[in-house]
Amino acid sequence: MIVENRTFDMERALYGSSGIVVRNCTFDGPADGESALKESRDIAVYNSFFNLRYPFWHDTGLKIFDSELTQLCRAALWYSCGIEITDTKLHGIKALRECSDIQMQGCDILSPEFGWFVHNIAMKDCTVQGEYFMMRSDHLIFDNVQLEGKYSFQYITDSVFENCVFHTKDALWHAKNVTVRNSVLSGEYLAWYCENVTFENCRISGTQPLCYCKGLKLVNCELLEADLCFEKSEVEAEICSPVVSIKNPLSGRIKVPSVEELIQDDPQAKGEIIVLA
Repeated sequence: MIVENRTFDMERALYGSSGIVVRNCTFDGPADGESALKESRDIAVYNSFFNLRYPFWHDTGLKIFDSELTQLCRAALWYSCGIEITDTKLHGIKALRECSDIQMQGCDILSPEFGWFVHNIAMKDCTVQGEYFMMRSDHLIFDNVQLEGKYSFQYITDSVFENCVFHTKDALWHAKNVTVRNSVLSGEYLAWYCENVTFENCRISGTQPLCYCKGLKLVNCELLEADLCFEKSEVEAEICSPVVSIKNPLSGRIKVPSVEELIQDDPQAKGEIIVLA
């Protein structure tokens, strides 16, 4: 069944639908109804406008193309699985939570608290603005994602990021089993308390990065305007740029072309620093 060129504003307008195509529809109006497509399955949505709350809860097999979910469309996708979202604006707070098996491409995300407790998400060619992005999620595969925000990727596990640009403070705190390749990361206090995180061919900037880490690896990375790096971290690092300062790495080995200041005033910190110049 095709639902086309219609406007819905009532509560649960298409609740429990199965196998329908929604095309050129508007979910908005004075009735201010919620949960338009809750408990639905095998739904395809094209070029539609959502200005009401909670449209996609407990859905299975959901596809959204060329659509807009506005700032008033809060908590848009919760408890759903088997999701594809393409060329869509997601501008409501908490737009994705407790969902699994998600593919996103070409999307514009403006959403605080986006992606909490999400499992298995592939995101490509997307832009993001928001705080606490992807907290406590796992199996993230990101390619060419640009992010502006704070407190991103905290407590994530088992994830890979490639060709990304992240401008975000307090990112990757307590992250575990993560690889970041060919990416730019700027912001204060990067990846404190992380475990088994690897950066390859990355450019990193911002004060006090990579402290209190376990199993940290850096391969052919730049540390630009980065001071007080690696404090109390277990680290193996090959740095290809000068570093402002390194402070008390706990163990491991750091190779660096030059460093303006070495701070080694903790007898328990036995990390080796090799200046190659």
